[in-house]
Amino acid sequence: MRKKYRKVVVGGTFDRLHLGHKALLRKAFEVGEYVYVGLTSDEMIREKPYADKILPYEIRLKDLIKFFEVNGYSNYRVIKIHTAIGFAGSMRSLEAIVVSEETYKGALVVNRAREENGLKPLDVVTIGLVRSPLGPKISSSLIRAGLIDPFGRPVSSGNGTPRKTFKGKERNTSGDTYGEA
Repeated sequence: MRKKYRKVVVGGTFDRLHLGHKALLRKAFEVGEYVYVGLTSDEMIREKPYADKILPYEIRLKDLIKFFEVNGYSNYRVIKIHTAIGFAGSMRSLEAIVVSEETYKGALVVNRAREENGLKPLDVVTIGLVRSPLGPKISSSLIRAGLIDPFGRPVSSGNGTPRKTFKGKERNTSGDTYGEA
């Protein structure tokens, strides 16, 4: 099947790779033959919520690569970025940018920078937010705050371990049974 675009870009911190990140990355590989991933540097994330809990760049990079390998994605390049625009504002061969509803405005900023550099604006491919039972979206901030796990499940109060359901029984990750689900 032919992809819609030859080269697409997607960017982010990708801290604690969660279902929302995975949906964004899958969409990028769905529409692009080759995917450029802008991964934020450690210096760039200092003002994010719970910044002190964000995993270091090298670990976030390893998690991305593991995700790509598990899913059989090979046509990609991860590039460290130090600004919100990164390389997307100057890389001539890019055709599209993949964003979520939440980061759509960032795509407009990238396109403004491209136009200022005399480049064609990128087509914007937008995905919906992946919902969480605790709010409108799964986010790394909620995970870092200890409120949800990377699947968007609420973390139980008390011991801080997420509950899972196995064959009708609700269990926490240490295996204790809490009763029928």
